[in-house]
Amino acid sequence: MDSREKNTKERILEEALRLFSQNGYMGTSMNDIAAKLGVTKAALYKHYTGKKEILDSIVEKMNRMDQERVKKYDMPEGKMEEVIAEYKDTALAKIKQFTKVQFLHWTEEEFPCCFRKMLTIEQYRDPQMAELYQNYLAEGPLAYMTTIFEGLTGDHKGAGQMALNFYGPIFLLYSIYDGAEEKETALQALDRHMDRFSEVFQEAISKGGHD
Repeated sequence: MDSREKNTKERILEEALRLFSQNGYMGTSMNDIAAKLGVTKAALYKHYTGKKEILDSIVEKMNRMDQERVKKYDMPEGKMEEVIAEYKDTALAKIKQFTKVQFLHWTEEEFPCCFRKMLTIEQYRDPQMAELYQNYLAEGPLAYMTTIFEGLTGDHKGAGQMALNFYGPIFLLYSIYDGAEEKETALQALDRHMDRFSEVFQEAISKGGHD
């Protein structure tokens, strides 16, 4: 694929996702996407066979963005046992920084922000969208954090609640951020939450180390 073709396909993904986030995936047709791009539907079909392929490509791009972000900030990755071991040697300040990076990824970066809004709209209409919503924004992050906290604290019973205490406010702040006139207030609330949770987390780590 040459650079011109790649740029065209990227532009299609971006414009299609904007429409999906505004009108829903189910409420957007290939005609709508073509009209937004200022091309014929036949021209659009030269690049993608239909909405399903566009959606699959959007998900692939989201996964690439996740991997790139983890590498950029040198966060733990790989098998879960290795990730937990690396987190034990990762400074708390670095974890707090990456948490804020993740929050801004979902709220300020246009592509992932539109992806989040699309999933929020469509989760009740389409089983695939519901699964994607759970994997990216609800059960997936919560399950991942539960495993991490269990590995770090050794608290098998309390890890799930700790993960919920950590992620629940962040999840809520996505919506608060969306509706806030002053976005900084949501970011300040995120900082306060992270500071308070850091204290609780350090207490749990200390307790685990003495058990």
